[in-house]
Amino acid sequence: MTTDPNPKKSNGENSEQATKKAPLKDSKKKRDEKKDEDLSDEDLALKQQLELCVERAQDVEPGVQKLALESMRQEIRTSTSSMTSVPKPLKFLRPHYVTLKTYFETMGDSELKNYLADILSVLALTMSVEGERESLKYRLLGSEGDIGSWGHEYVRNLAGEISQEYAEKQDSEDLQMDELMELVQQIVAFHMKHNAEPEAVDLLMEVEDLDVLVEHVDATNYKRTCHYLTSSASYLSGPDDLLVLDIAYGLYLKFKEYPSALRIALSLNKLKYVKQMFTSCEDIQLKKQFCYILARHGVDFMLDDDMVADDDDREACQDIINNLKLTEGYLNLARDIEVMEPKSPEDIYKVHLIDGRASAGANVDSARQNLAATFVNAFVNAGFGQDKLMTVPSDSSSGGSTGSWLFKNKEHGKASAAASLGMILSWDVDNGLAQLDKYFHSSDNHVIAGALLGVGIVNCSVNHDCDPALALLSDYINNEDSTIRIGAIMGLGLAYAGTRNDQIQQKLIPILWDTKAPLDVIAFAAISLGLVFVGSCNDDVAQSIILALMERSEAELGEPLIRLLPLGLGLLYLGKQERVEATAEVSKTFHEKIKKYCNMTLLSCAYAGTGNVLKVQHFLGKCSQHLEKGETHQGPAVLGIAMVAMSEELGLDMSIRSLEHLLQYGEQNIRRAVPLALGLLCISNPKVNVMDTLSRLSHDTDSEVAMAATISLGLIGAGTNNARIAGVLRNLSSYYYKEASLLFCVRIAQGLVHMGKGLLTLAPYHSERFLLSPTALAGLVVLLHTCLDMKSLILGKYHYVLYYLSLAMKPRMLMTVDENQKPLSVPVRVGQAVDVVGQAGRPKTITGFQTHLTPVLLAAGDRAELATDKYIPLSPILEGFVILRENPDYQEDD
Repeated sequence: MTTDPNPKKSNGENSEQATKKAPLKDSKKKRDEKKDEDLSDEDLALKQQLELCVERAQDVEPGVQKLALESMRQEIRTSTSSMTSVPKPLKFLRPHYVTLKTYFETMGDSELKNYLADILSVLALTMSVEGERESLKYRLLGSEGDIGSWGHEYVRNLAGEISQEYAEKQDSEDLQMDELMELVQQIVAFHMKHNAEPEAVDLLMEVEDLDVLVEHVDATNYKRTCHYLTSSASYLSGPDDLLVLDIAYGLYLKFKEYPSALRIALSLNKLKYVKQMFTSCEDIQLKKQFCYILARHGVDFMLDDDMVADDDDREACQDIINNLKLTEGYLNLARDIEVMEPKSPEDIYKVHLIDGRASAGANVDSARQNLAATFVNAFVNAGFGQDKLMTVPSDSSSGGSTGSWLFKNKEHGKASAAASLGMILSWDVDNGLAQLDKYFHSSDNHVIAGALLGVGIVNCSVNHDCDPALALLSDYINNEDSTIRIGAIMGLGLAYAGTRNDQIQQKLIPILWDTKAPLDVIAFAAISLGLVFVGSCNDDVAQSIILALMERSEAELGEPLIRLLPLGLGLLYLGKQERVEATAEVSKTFHEKIKKYCNMTLLSCAYAGTGNVLKVQHFLGKCSQHLEKGETHQGPAVLGIAMVAMSEELGLDMSIRSLEHLLQYGEQNIRRAVPLALGLLCISNPKVNVMDTLSRLSHDTDSEVAMAATISLGLIGAGTNNARIAGVLRNLSSYYYKEASLLFCVRIAQGLVHMGKGLLTLAPYHSERFLLSPTALAGLVVLLHTCLDMKSLILGKYHYVLYYLSLAMKPRMLMTVDENQKPLSVPVRVGQAVDVVGQAGRPKTITGFQTHLTPVLLAAGDRAELATDKYIPLSPILEGFVILRENPDYQEDD
């Protein structure tokens, strides 16, 4: 064993370390003294008093203990009322926390022990180790006193610990929850009393007991509570989202906030709730307001004696639901804004603003140009009842120009031209049918087909008592000419979309079974059945479409139109989530060529508008695969991302970013679908970043991508008259002046941007983006699926699928009416909507507003509020038709 050669050195080192340690202790002592010196006299006295209390709390004499604990309790309670920094008593008691804890363990059961448990529970707020949940532990051991007297922060911390404890007990299947639930009751009562409704709702969601909420809500806080519930529903997974909406519905009903309850009933898609609304509400004016909401949503709903007792009132209400008032209100709006003057396609193209070469190219392929002009004319003058091409009186000097314009189109172009008259006369059934009648006597089959489609468009979103569409169209369904059959079948689909009419089912299902029927007739029959029974999960229709798909030959499965059969099947399950699963399983047995396409289409429709993140990931996964040529199923997967994510703003922005990535890394067939998905996400809402992306893609080297981007530019600007998009499209028309197909797409987009002269929208969402109209979304989805193969369908002879947009076309207006349904002009403030959910006080709900007199136009993201107290609106959301009632408490200012 070797000895240290330098023992002195090691001793010296030891002594050095000792001298180092001693000053450390001293410096700590000095620091504590210095800290005490820093304290003011008041704080020092408090510190010493609390230290004394801690000593006395461990006294053997119960009386002394009680006094000490009372004193500590008093100090803590008086200081926790404000929580901007750690209160002084908690700071000074910090070093004694462990001492008190150990003493607590030695105490016998007594009232004093409960007292000390309460104090330890509050001290644990700042001192316990994370995850120990000591605050909750001591609270459960403590007295049953008022929880709120310890302050908000304590209650908030306790709520957090309860949710952790509950989750842990759930995992370990420990079901002893009674004590916890009692505490939850106290906390919820405290939160509801102190305007912290969101926190109460969050806690109850964590412990899965939202029903408790109902007994704590009163007339002062139900609006804020329901507002928070409905907003959080879009971020919850099923079935929690439906449960939350159900509770909000119950609360609105309890406090007689009927219009809001009706919107939730529609969101839940429960017609029995809608009936309940009508039977429980006594006020006939409110019932009329319900009818306006139902009409906007596109619900086919029949009133009976229980809902509206008086016959005249019932008839008036039914007329409103059937949208018979729509054309009158729309034309009132047009007169008020002074846009009744018909516009010609040339007014839209504005060729004089472009360089010389484009105007020279205007005569290229004139049949294609005339067809484009037909669509532009139909979109721009939609619903106005007059235009410069189709409705010009025949006794004018031109010698019957209606006929002459019709015959400037070739063959199938005439069908679209005749049908365009239906769009110009949208919603005006009597006048529309009278004007279309002359085409039924034509010798040209294409003209008759167009007239049949026109009848469907005129009746779209309007239910007439006499059912004229069914009477007129059913005679032509089995005509020998397939063009006429398609016209009649499409017309029925548009006229009865969403009505679930059994007569249509009986007439169209035999066509699907007919082995001799051509593929295009079968495809449009499937789409029409999908539209009529949209979201109904109707088994008979589903079976028939599946059978039709299975019977197709291999050659037919390669046709572009085959994609409409799976889509018709998908529309039956629109938004119905897991109810599609059985059909999706069946689709896996289909022919190799179609089964993946069918599966993607079914899933994208079933989860449309749900915001389901897992499904978005599933579709992104499908898009990340690099496949052989000829695989088409990635197109519907890309559209699926947009359909699922369009339900709320956050998901929408995130999916726009995901789609940007797909553009960079995806295969060609994905790049062709991305512009269409962007078009759906921002429909009638021209976001600048999306507009720039589409503008860039419209110059793409792949003509299919360029066409899709051009059409999507029209979709995002639909009905907005957006000057920037109009400029981009004018430049594109000069850029593509030699390419007839691309120029056709540019023209269609120009027509869409100026749709209804800027009075219409294609957005399927309404009621401040809360409700999704299934028929409107179905119309858009049909068009987008046909755009996946633009060259064969829209640029081929099936361009009339563009008329499916009439399902989504709705006036973007606020029209105020009095109790006799007569227009009433009042000042309203219109501005950008602000999300105020869960904010304290009464924050402003709109920003950057301007005051106008009604009727007014509402852009995407706009919100209106009355600028006068003279009237009370019967609907909390000012959109579409709103009935105003005079305010009995209103007094004119002198």
